[in-house]
Amino acid sequence: CARTRASLVPFVVAAYVTSAYWFTASTSFANPAVTIARTLSDTFAGIAAADAPAFVTAQCAGAIAAWLMAERVFGWRPTAREEPSLSGRLEE
Repeated sequence: CARTRASLVPFVVAAYVTSAYWFTASTSFANPAVTIARTLSDTFAGIAAADAPAFVTAQCAGAIAAWLMAERVFGWRPTAREEPSLSGRLEE
C-alpha cells in the first residue's frame, strides 16, 4: 500500500485497527501498557495476569522483527535527524 497507493495508508491502518478490535477480544494488544492494564479488567477483553509477561515479550519481539524487516526490505535506516536525543527533542 505504501508503495502503490501511499494516499490510502491512513485508511488501511484504520481498517486494520478497526478489524482487530471487532474480530478479536484482544484489540490486537498493540501496546504493552494496555496489556498490563487489561490484567486489571474482568471483562471479555481482559487477560489473566499470569499471561501478561508472554504477551509483552511477544510484543517486544514483534517490534524488533518489524524494525529488522523495515531495514532489510525497505533499506531503511534512521538518520541522525530521526534519532531523538535524551531530552526528547530531535537533534539538529
